[in-house]
Amino acid sequence: MGGWASKRRRGLIIGAVVVAFALWFASGIYVVQAGEEGVVQTFGAFTSLTRPGLNYHLPAPFQRATIVNVESIRRAEIGFRSEGQRNREDVLSEALMLTADENIVQVELLVQYRVADSVGYLFNVQDPVDVLRTSAEVGLRGTVGQMTIDNVITEERALVQDNTRAFLTQMMEDYDTGIQITDVRLQLADPPEEVRDAFQEVVRALADKERLINVAEAYQNDIVPRARGDKQRLIEEASAFADQRILLAEGDTQRFLAVLNAYQTAPEITRERMHIEALEGILDEVGLILLDAEAVGGDVLPFLPLDSLNGSGSATENTPTQQRPLPNPSIESEPAAEQEAEGNE
Repeated sequence: MGGWASKRRRGLIIGAVVVAFALWFASGIYVVQAGEEGVVQTFGAFTSLTRPGLNYHLPAPFQRATIVNVESIRRAEIGFRSEGQRNREDVLSEALMLTADENIVQVELLVQYRVADSVGYLFNVQDPVDVLRTSAEVGLRGTVGQMTIDNVITEERALVQDNTRAFLTQMMEDYDTGIQITDVRLQLADPPEEVRDAFQEVVRALADKERLINVAEAYQNDIVPRARGDKQRLIEEASAFADQRILLAEGDTQRFLAVLNAYQTAPEITRERMHIEALEGILDEVGLILLDAEAVGGDVLPFLPLDSLNGSGSATENTPTQQRPLPNPSIESEPAAEQEAEGNE
């Protein structure tokens, strides 16, 4: 009876040992998901990389495997810490920086990265995330320290990001951290909260200044070409008027010289011709009225308006001769007859 119990106890112990060994041996089974890599270490030293799928390594303490996600985008925060979108806390010891013009500016930076080399990420540095955050802060402080506060806040924000990213990428390569920088973004670049309102007023004033300058330049670009066009037009008109007056003067001179030459050749004929031409010019402006000699003795003075018949009544209407009342021939003839009779006596 005692021997049977002893054998049973021994069997249970052996079975427990076998189960424990089987469990220990099975503990080396692990699964690598898509986008991950398994880093196998033998007694702490790197042995091999395993790809996604079901894999096995010798149980501890001989080997162990560390799963590293090499596809997900991770983030490192400089100058602030956030847990979700609502919980956010500023870390002023990291955010406050000195600019080249000896002003203090609060700068917060977000760094996005991924693990490109899982072996370097695990073995080359002790805390790669802390190295990344420290390097980013150093690069950011170095970039901000070479700029004025106005450039950091307004004009050269993109340059701050680019310079910090270039510095950080070079540092990660030099340290061989296995980290690949994918993006660097400024989250905040403002003066400290105590003087932020005053700086915002300055920024708004600068914006108004630029706007007014643009408006003035637009007005200048509109009015100056127009004034130049008007100037050119006036110059051309003056030149045309001068040319016209010169040509008219030359024509008058040539005409006078022609008359002079004709006069020197035949003075009497030229004088007579000039007299006739002058009379023609004068008589063209005089209105003529024809009277009927047989009807002169009546009270009504008949006349023939030749200008109206020709369709040019304007000349006769404006002629003083037509506006002046004509004398009655019958009245004027009586004193003349009396004087003639007295002379005969």
